[in-house]
Amino acid sequence: MSGPVTRRTMRRGGEGFTTTISVNGGPEITVPPGGMERLAATMKLGAAVGAAKKGRDPAPAGQTDIEDDALGGRNPDNAVRAGGIAADRLRSIVDRIERLEEERKALSGDIKDIYAEAKSAGFDVKVLRQLIRIRKQEPAEVEEQETLLDVYRRALGM
Repeated sequence: MSGPVTRRTMRRGGEGFTTTISVNGGPEITVPPGGMERLAATMKLGAAVGAAKKGRDPAPAGQTDIEDDALGGRNPDNAVRAGGIAADRLRSIVDRIERLEEERKALSGDIKDIYAEAKSAGFDVKVLRQLIRIRKQEPAEVEEQETLLDVYRRALGM
């Protein structure tokens, strides 16, 4: 079982109360005056979103999210924390985003090559792009735009 949450409150000059928090004997986090409410709300929201994504209920009544993390009850990454962040989970998310960015870049290059091929075959690339944009739309939306375009052309004597 993990260690307790320690909380120390001290007064500094005319600034109000400054709170220092340490979870599981880890690094201390100093929260400026008025910041505890925001910190608690942020942590509660984060835990509720995480629980909802995993199909669980948020923390039971009377149990705060910071206590829940300190007890190791809901956070599977609790053992690998650095500065209050689940390092393995963060690394996994960053790696996945980077991989998808690389795939997007590769796909963009492939699309560019296909447009170059179409141009060399004598097709108008600008018209091809417009055709692809139209095919993404619903038929009713396309018909409405064409009707409106026709009305505008007539109004301008075209």
